[in-house]
Amino acid sequence: MIADHDETLLAQVAALPALPGVYRYFDAQGNVLYVGKAKQLKKRVSSYFQKDHGGTRIGHMVSKIARMETTVVRSEAEALLLENNLIKSLSPRFNILFRDDKTYPYLKLTGNGTLFLKAVGTAPEPQTFPRVAYYRGSVEKKHRYFGPFPSAWAVKESIQLLQKVFRLRTCEDTVFANRTRPCLLYQIKRCSGPCVNLISPQAYADDVQHAERFLRGETQALLQEMEARMMQHAERLEFELAAEVRNQMSALSKVLHQQSVDTGTDTDVDILAVRVQGGRACVNLAMVRGGRHLGDRAYFPAHVEDAHALQAVEEDGQPQRTVEVQVLEAFMAQHYIGIPVPTALITSVQVDKGLIAALSQQAGYKIAAVHSPREQRRVWLEMSEKNADIQLARLLAEEGSQQARTRALVEALDLAPDDLDTLHIECFDISHTSGESTQASCVVFRQHKMQSSEYRRYNIEGITPGDDYAAMRQVLLRRYGKLAEALRSQDGGAEGTARLPDLVLIDGGKGQVSMAKEVFTQLGLDLSHIVGVEKGEGRKVGLEELVFADGRDKVYLGKDSAALMLVAQIRDEAHRFAITGMRAQRAKVRMGGSKIEEIPGIGPRKRAKLLQRFGGVRGVESASVEDLLGVEGISRDLAEAIYNALH
Repeated sequence: MIADHDETLLAQVAALPALPGVYRYFDAQGNVLYVGKAKQLKKRVSSYFQKDHGGTRIGHMVSKIARMETTVVRSEAEALLLENNLIKSLSPRFNILFRDDKTYPYLKLTGNGTLFLKAVGTAPEPQTFPRVAYYRGSVEKKHRYFGPFPSAWAVKESIQLLQKVFRLRTCEDTVFANRTRPCLLYQIKRCSGPCVNLISPQAYADDVQHAERFLRGETQALLQEMEARMMQHAERLEFELAAEVRNQMSALSKVLHQQSVDTGTDTDVDILAVRVQGGRACVNLAMVRGGRHLGDRAYFPAHVEDAHALQAVEEDGQPQRTVEVQVLEAFMAQHYIGIPVPTALITSVQVDKGLIAALSQQAGYKIAAVHSPREQRRVWLEMSEKNADIQLARLLAEEGSQQARTRALVEALDLAPDDLDTLHIECFDISHTSGESTQASCVVFRQHKMQSSEYRRYNIEGITPGDDYAAMRQVLLRRYGKLAEALRSQDGGAEGTARLPDLVLIDGGKGQVSMAKEVFTQLGLDLSHIVGVEKGEGRKVGLEELVFADGRDKVYLGKDSAALMLVAQIRDEAHRFAITGMRAQRAKVRMGGSKIEEIPGIGPRKRAKLLQRFGGVRGVESASVEDLLGVEGISRDLAEAIYNALH
């Protein structure tokens, strides 16, 4: 095997130091194959090139290595952190990889806890009465955040609890500033009415402080303090105030009873359970925050089998870790990059102490991991393990069904992909309203599922309104024009990876297929790839027929056909994607939102905040510079630019 590689690469391997570090393998096209860490770079990397791995997964990967990069670090802990940062950013082909979708929601309390006093008789100000809200995004020091929570539902449930017990406001500042009488939430005892001075700033600040303690899990101390306050009010004959505190205690006790979880001393804990079956894995993460079990979320990594095979090389001569351990360690190392780590972790398998030490080093405080918990922790872990079993079984069932559909379509249309997993389908649809805001959509199906990150929308211009054929011609030329040039270059001997999809689905019958045929003929592409999905009699689902551009007779697959189910799934997704894009474009044109986005410094997020604050473009146009300054993220220079652009 060593003779099959470039001498420059082998010399680089021979010159590596016996120091801790991270290495990266690349193929001839510059794609990252694998990222690994090592206590001794020379020993670890050499193990890949010193023997013939044959036709194994390892041999397949090693045979593709054309280039290598290494980074020397000070310790194995630093190597581990750097390795997983690179895995997240580079998405190597042979590493266990978790999707970077940890945009967890938070519960937000506005303000930093400072009490703003106001003159007696003046109108209440929003900053005097902090607001509780759902939040997702980067945190800011000027506000307080609690979480993260596993789901939006968990945040909203917590907000409802705070409304029931502490009656904190949830309304926007603009709504708060313009109230003249209490809203419905006050009537149903979910808000204390600070917008119309029905509660003093000090009393409201006490409620906010109690809510913070509740969210931090200090429930017993909070109940004791509230009981002492109630008795003090009673001794002073302040029976109405005593009754209010009593009602809060009753509501809080009811909430704690409904939680039915004896948390003991645990306040913030993550419970991680892993299951592996059929070449797939699931990590179920359950969260306990403030002593309350908030729910869980399942994660499914990619490249499990490839990474497990490669691990055998890295652990040559040492006891090999199980797949479950490898998956869970990969999840923990990748998941906790950039987000807070609780001080206690409960795991279904024992993980490497070096990983926990690295996480502690990154967090700046000690983190403890337990894999054989007792009492309540054991209950939590068993719940998480059960959920991991359920989620993995669901995934395997869904994938088995989808793979069966893919196989049925390949057989029905006599397709010949190199591998069933690589079958590549693209589908096009045209959408408009009476010719207005015409858009074409292209959706992509590969690896037995829709690849939403590869979807594309095309704004169609320069055609007669309502001319779907011209729109289809334009989008196909734009989509496949450059591809056709690349394919011709490859035929001329140039190296490249350009490849036409195995199937190009057109949502339409003979007319649309004829237009697609003209485009493919003009570009010199194979007509056998084009298939039209023609609606059946009465446009009923299940009666669709397939129309071919290469002259084959129409085919009816049957309403119970797995192949037709897959075609309909892809076609419907293209239609949904086109409709949503068309509606957004039409709304932008009619509302004039694009006029705001054209202002330098205003992107989609700031535009959305402006429209939300002022109720639409007209509201933004009528706002003064001072009003615009009240929107989060709008500086004075930008506020003046907005005002000048709209006037």
